[in-house]
Amino acid sequence: MDSFFRSEEMCLVQLFFQTESAHNCIDELGHLGLVQFKDLHPGTADFQRRFVKEVKKCEEMERILRFLKKEVITSNILIPADFTTERISLPRDVLDLESSFDKLEQELKEINSNRDTLRQNFTQLTEINHLLHMTDDFFVEVESQMTISELPSEDSVYSSRRASYASTNGSLKLGFVAGVIKHERFPAFEKILWRLFHGNFVLRHAEIKPHQEENMEEVFVKKDVFVVFVQGDQVRGKIRKLCDGFHASMYPCPNNAAARKEMRTNVNMRMEDLRLVLKRTEEFRVTTLTAAAANLREWTAKVKKMKAIYYTLNLCNIDITQKLIIAEIWCPVSDLSSVHAALIKGSEQTGSSVTPIMNRIHTQQTPPTFNRTNVFTSGFQNIIDAYGVGDYQEINPAPYTMVTFPFLFAVMFGDCGHGLLMTLLAVWLILHEEHFRKLKNELVDMLVSGRYIILLMGIYSIYTGLIYNDCFSKSFNLFGSSWSVRHMFHPQGPWTNETLHNSDYLQLDPLVSGVYSGNPYPFGIDPMWNIALNKLLFLNSYKMKMSVIIGVVHMLFGVMLSLGNYINFKDVVLKFIPELVFMLSLFGYLTFLILYKWCVVIKSDSAPSILLLFINMMFFDYSSNGAMLYKTQKPVQIFLVVVAGVMVPWLLFAKPLLMYREHKQSKLVNHLIRIIKGTLLQQKYQNDKGEPLEKSKEKISMGDIFVYQGIHTIEYCLGCISNTASYLRLWALSLAHAELSEVLWKMVLQVALRVTSGMGSVLLAVTFATFAVLTVTILLVMEGLSAFLHALRLHWVEFQNKFYQGSGYKFSPLSFDKMLNMK
Repeated sequence: MDSFFRSEEMCLVQLFFQTESAHNCIDELGHLGLVQFKDLHPGTADFQRRFVKEVKKCEEMERILRFLKKEVITSNILIPADFTTERISLPRDVLDLESSFDKLEQELKEINSNRDTLRQNFTQLTEINHLLHMTDDFFVEVESQMTISELPSEDSVYSSRRASYASTNGSLKLGFVAGVIKHERFPAFEKILWRLFHGNFVLRHAEIKPHQEENMEEVFVKKDVFVVFVQGDQVRGKIRKLCDGFHASMYPCPNNAAARKEMRTNVNMRMEDLRLVLKRTEEFRVTTLTAAAANLREWTAKVKKMKAIYYTLNLCNIDITQKLIIAEIWCPVSDLSSVHAALIKGSEQTGSSVTPIMNRIHTQQTPPTFNRTNVFTSGFQNIIDAYGVGDYQEINPAPYTMVTFPFLFAVMFGDCGHGLLMTLLAVWLILHEEHFRKLKNELVDMLVSGRYIILLMGIYSIYTGLIYNDCFSKSFNLFGSSWSVRHMFHPQGPWTNETLHNSDYLQLDPLVSGVYSGNPYPFGIDPMWNIALNKLLFLNSYKMKMSVIIGVVHMLFGVMLSLGNYINFKDVVLKFIPELVFMLSLFGYLTFLILYKWCVVIKSDSAPSILLLFINMMFFDYSSNGAMLYKTQKPVQIFLVVVAGVMVPWLLFAKPLLMYREHKQSKLVNHLIRIIKGTLLQQKYQNDKGEPLEKSKEKISMGDIFVYQGIHTIEYCLGCISNTASYLRLWALSLAHAELSEVLWKMVLQVALRVTSGMGSVLLAVTFATFAVLTVTILLVMEGLSAFLHALRLHWVEFQNKFYQGSGYKFSPLSFDKMLNMK
C-alpha cells in the first residue's frame, strides 16, 4: 500500500547466467515486465555491439512483415485478431523465420510482377480490340469522304471541333497511323496536328467504353482510339514522333477488312487466354496472402520479441570465455523473488546445469521512479508524469489528484445536467472500450484513455451542480424554500396590492416575522435565489470566498504532503515548519476570517470587509474606525504577522548555515586524519568517483547554496500570495459557465416555449435541436476543455510546487505486453 502513495523502493541487481540460457531468461523477464536493464556499454556505438547483426536481421524481417501487411490490406483480406505465440524465442528462430520471410517476399514479388505484366498485356490487347472494332467504320467513312474532296476551314476546326479532316488533293491513296491516347491529352494532340499539317490529313477518333468483363485494372483510365490518314511516309514518321511525345500507344492495323477481321479474332482468343491466366494468378496470390495473414500477427510478435531480446543482450557484458553473460538491472525490491523465479524457469527450460545468480549491489546512483498503476489510476498518473516524473521515493500526487482534480473541475463546471451528460459519455466509452480502440483515431484514443477521468469529472459535476442548485440554469425546489413571500403582505408585512403593481422590484426583509424561517436550505443554495434580481451579487460573494477557502486548504494539504518528503530527506525543521507556519499565519487566518464572518450574525451595514481587514493587518494599520469581528482581533493579527515575518529568515538562513557548519566540521576531520594517520589512510576514504573525500567535500559551493535557498524562499513566500489569487479562477469560470447556460436558456429555448401559434411545435423542435447543439459544443466541449486546463494548471503550479519536484526519470522495464499492446 505504501507504493501507492510513494514510488516503489528500487534496487540495482547484478545478474550472472550462461550464454545458452540467455534467450530463455530474458524472455521470461520480458513476460514478467518488472526489470529495466542498464546499459553496461554507454560509450559504445550501436554498430560496435556484439548482437548488432541479429538486430539488423530482425529489422529486415520487420520490413518484410510491413510489406506483407500492406499487401494483405490492399487485397481486403482479414487479419485474425487472436493468435498464439511461443513464449520462448530461440536463436535458431531467427534463421528459420529469415529464410521463410525471404522466400515468401520473393514469391510475392514475382507474383505481383507477373500479374502486372499480364495486366499490361491484357490492356494492350483490349486497346487493339477496340481499335480494330472502331477502325472498320473509320475506313468506310474516309474512303467515301476522299471521293468528294472536302476541304475544311480553320474556323470550323476550332469552333465546332469536328472529328474529321480532309486534304484538298482529291481521291488519293493514303497511309494511316492508328493508336490509343489518354482522353485528356487528345485536344492538344489534335491542335498540334492541325498546326503541323494545316489540314492535310483525315483524323478519326472515338472514346473507349469500358466493359465489365474486360476491366481487369483496379482504376479505369479513359482513353481514345484515333486513326490519322495522311499521304507520304515522311509525314507518317512525323506523326509517330508526335505520338511518342504524347505517350500515345501505336498499334499495327491491316489495310483490308479481311485482315482486320482475322487479326481481331486472334486478339479475342489471346484475351480469353490472358483472362484465364490472370484469374488463376489472382487466386494464387490471394491464397498465398491468406495463408500469410493467418500467421502475420504471430510472426510480428515473435520478431519483436527476438529484436527486444537481442537489443537487451547488447546492453550486457560477456566474459572472455564467451560462456557467461553479466547484466545489471533495476527492479522493485518487493519483486526480487518473482525475478529470481523467472530466471530459474528460463534456465530450466534450456536444461542449464548452472542456476542464474542475483547479486544485489549497493550504489549511490539515483534509481528510476516506478509507480504501480491499474486501468483506473493510469490516467491520473499520466497527468502527473506529463508535468514531470517524480524523484525517487518522492510523494506521488496521483492518489490525491484522483479526488482533487475532478473536484476542482466540477467547481468550475458545476451543473447537474451537464455533469449527467458527461457521465453518460464516460459510461458509453467504458462499455464500448474495445470498439473505440479499433477505430485507430488519435482523438478517440485520448478520450478512451481518460474515460475514468471523464467519469469522475461528470459525477463530481453533478454533486457541485446540486450544491449550486443549477441544472441547465434552472433550480430544484426539493425541500421547500426557507423564504416566504406571503408574510410580506399586509397585515403581517408592509406590502399591499398597490405596492406590488407600482414597484419595479421588491426586496424581502428577513426581519419580518415568517419571511425567513431561520432554517437554511438543507442542501445547496436556496431555490429562491434563482429568481432574485441580486442573484449575481450573492453568487459573486459566495463563490469568490469559497474559491479562496478551497485554494488555501488545497495548498495547505500540499504543504502537509511535503512532510513525507522532508522526513525522508531530513528537512522537517529547516523547511517544513517555517513553510507551514508562514502559510497558516497569513492565509490560514484569512480563511478563518471568512468562516467566522459567515457564522456570526452581523448587520450588513456594519459588517467589515475581509479584504480591507487583511490589507490593514499586513500594514499594521489600525488607526481607522473600521469594525472588528471579535474583541482580541488586533493583538492576534499583530502576533501572526510577526510570526510570519520571523519564518522568512528562518527559511532563508537556517539550512545554508547548518550546511556550512557541517562543511567546516568535515574539513576539520579530514585535516586531523591527514595529520595523525598520514596520506596512505586518506586514500581509503575515496568516494564513488575515485576522488579523495576531502576534495569531494571541497567542491561544495556555499554561495550556490545561499543563492538556491534565497530563490526557494522568495518563490515560496511570493507564491503563497500569487497562488491564492490564482484560485480565484474557480470563481470566474464557475460564474461564466452559469451565465452562458442561462443565456442559452433565455435567448434560445425560452423563446420557443413562449410561442402559442400553430407552428409552435415545429419551432420548438428546431429550437431544441439548436439548443442541444450549442449546449454540447459550447458548454460541454469548449467550457469543459477550459475547466480541464485550469484544473490542470492549479494542480501543476499551485498544488504540486509545494511538495513535488518532478525531476526524476521513469522506470522503463522490458515488457513484451506493453511492446505488443496486449492486455
